[in-house]
Amino acid sequence: MASRSGTRSTRRPPVRRRPGGSPVAPARRATAGDWIGGARLRTLPLAIAPVALGTGSAYAQRVPAHWWLALICLAVALLLQIGVNFANDYSDGVRGSDRFRVGPARLTASGAAKPRTVLAVALACFALAAVAGLVIVVVTQFWWLLAIGAVAIAAAWFYTGGRRPYGYAGLGEIAVFVFFGLVATCGTTFVLLGELDSEALLCGVAIGCIACAALVVNNLRDLEHDAKAGKRTLSVRIGATGSRVLYGVLMLVPFLLLLFLCLFYTTPSLVFLAVLLAAPAVLITSTAKTAKELVLALSLTGLTGLVYGLGLGLALALPA
Repeated sequence: MASRSGTRSTRRPPVRRRPGGSPVAPARRATAGDWIGGARLRTLPLAIAPVALGTGSAYAQRVPAHWWLALICLAVALLLQIGVNFANDYSDGVRGSDRFRVGPARLTASGAAKPRTVLAVALACFALAAVAGLVIVVVTQFWWLLAIGAVAIAAAWFYTGGRRPYGYAGLGEIAVFVFFGLVATCGTTFVLLGELDSEALLCGVAIGCIACAALVVNNLRDLEHDAKAGKRTLSVRIGATGSRVLYGVLMLVPFLLLLFLCLFYTTPSLVFLAVLLAAPAVLITSTAKTAKELVLALSLTGLTGLVYGLGLGLALALPA
């Protein structure tokens, strides 16, 4: 458009800014790889493990169970985990918290995807998880499970969503322990058996501790940046040293419980091979100086959970 003087206007378009005020670089369109990265695949082992443990605990009772129901439980767990990952991406992005992060760039904060698109994907995952959960309820006729599912979805959203996200108040580890430990494990066993047993409870505590450890090392990596963003995570509250100690304790508890289970079962002893992953993770976390080291520890924690969950679940399901 020509100006009054006859020359072309040189007025620049307004600069897009994040909620925190810092300018956003010109965005590129998100690729398939970006969306896969947004799903945070390294967190999925900790959704698979509790379902495997719950299934193994059910089969340990030598009562016929519908294995396909376990697959639907797995679908619920995976969809909830992916959904909460995208919900966190959206909520942290629009709030401006991710501008301080040192890990991989997020879809919303980087501008690679529109916030409403990321939100839509998160809600779609929650909706699919709800449909899978409804199938379980219709088949089992345990209608009260609908309330558990609704609370699980609400917990997934309000972790970083809403006006007062509890993840910003240092309560994330509690929620992870409850939902990705006790609820996922004991819930799977209950769906398959129609009752709970001590094995499911012990397994739920064990995998819940590993899941909490993963969150602790993740928040330890982002400790300084979360503090700047106003995120009062548990790691921010107890500091780096406290986080390292807590991580070590959380990684120790599952193997103490495994030792107890070995008093009643013979095959679980092989699951101690998971120590080959857990020990380096604890060592790295206790001595790490860089974010890259803690990312490696996080990956090892997820693998520990997967090996522990699949191994112990199979050990319990096999005849003694």
